Amino acid sequence: QVQLVESGGGLVQPGGSLRLSCASSGFTLNYYGMTWVRQAPGKEREGVACISGTDQSTYYVDSVKGRFTLSRDRAKNTMYLHMTNLEPEDTAIYYCATDRSQGCTEIPEVMRGQGTQVTVSA
Repeated sequence: QVQLVESGGGLVQPGGSLRLSCASSGFTLNYYGMTWVRQAPGKEREGVACISGTDQSTYYVDSVKGRFTLSRDRAKNTMYLHMTNLEPEDTAIYYCATDRSQGCTEIPEVMRGQGTQVTVSA
């Protein structure tokens, strides 16, 4: 079964850190552009970080630059989003997604996981 499964979300205080994981089964995510997308209550979905499948370049939305880092572990077929200095505005469901192309897409629609909740609150 081809699927993406996220983990690592939770409740964290402002200024804290979390590392989200996106594990793939039945699908080698290393070759494709992969995006972390978030959706907060009452807001539009937002692609916050992407890694290309060509040269592994990474791209970030301005609001997370310098705080979030996206990486891949090829051996584990897993992608990570390391989030630091978290703010209440980062509260959202985060999911990984891909259009199964090599480039980056802001909001991929072809394949996605169920998501993991991140809540930043004192």
